[in-house]
Amino acid sequence: MKVMMPLAEASLLLLLALLSFVCIRGLLAVALSRRTVRWRLLHVRRAAAGERIAGYLSRFRFVHGHLADLLESTRYRISIPAFMTGTVVLLLLGLSLGVFVFVSVKGVVTASLILASMPYLVLRLRLINLHMKTRLDFLPAIELFYQYYVMTPSKNIRNVVRASIAENRIRHPMKPIFEQLHRNLSTDRPVDDCIRIFTMSLGHAWAEYFAGIMRIGLAEGIDVSENLHDLIADMRKAQLLEQRERNRMLEIRIASFSPIFFLGIFLFVNFQINYENAYRYYLIDAGGRNMLLDALLLIFASLLLGIYLSMRRM
Repeated sequence: MKVMMPLAEASLLLLLALLSFVCIRGLLAVALSRRTVRWRLLHVRRAAAGERIAGYLSRFRFVHGHLADLLESTRYRISIPAFMTGTVVLLLLGLSLGVFVFVSVKGVVTASLILASMPYLVLRLRLINLHMKTRLDFLPAIELFYQYYVMTPSKNIRNVVRASIAENRIRHPMKPIFEQLHRNLSTDRPVDDCIRIFTMSLGHAWAEYFAGIMRIGLAEGIDVSENLHDLIADMRKAQLLEQRERNRMLEIRIASFSPIFFLGIFLFVNFQINYENAYRYYLIDAGGRNMLLDALLLIFASLLLGIYLSMRRM
């Protein structure tokens, strides 16, 4: 305990410093105009903790690129420095909670791991939710894309994407994804980057097949109408299987979140029956706190397993 106290105090001080910096910066942004903020806080932005962490993270191209693709595919309006700042704040909060609440090395490691990984898990859950929403609407969108492609004399993929979203005939879950693809292609980004973001937003094998067809059409400029026709025919045959896979993904999500629901019911019943004994055992006694810690660790593992199985089902 004596060894962990300086660590907890240091993490609390650093956490307060980061929160104070964020609050002061937000107040200045409200009080001043954007142009003035950019000029006066330029040196502060460069020295921000999130910028430094993101700069260090950029050395690891795979991790930095993965986070950038994940943020863009989920369409979160947050930068990598802001994402890393939030992760560091939650990590410090976990260190403090582990020392002051659980009073053990196991508690410090578990609380830090769970809280620090929450931003990434939220992104993953949002992406899986997007996959489930767009799974059944992908076929109608591709059929509409195929109609425009057949009617376009030039067979230009970029023009077909623009025409597909211009008349608002693509339904909502798929429309933002095609709009994002159109923006990326219009800004002369590498084709592979545009296709990767598109497939990551959809997250299933049919999207990868369609992306491969688009990649060939964009790179070589050849007619891919037969490939699109075959893809649509195969997807129509597999429609019933797609509905079953979507139902299985929904079952996995329910099973992943059910443990925390039952833990809440269990604690609520215990506190309602005998508040004093429950408070003494679960919050004061070291054995009770350790039991809650084990429960949180198992719930966290269940959530990770649910995310993994959902990704495998795609």
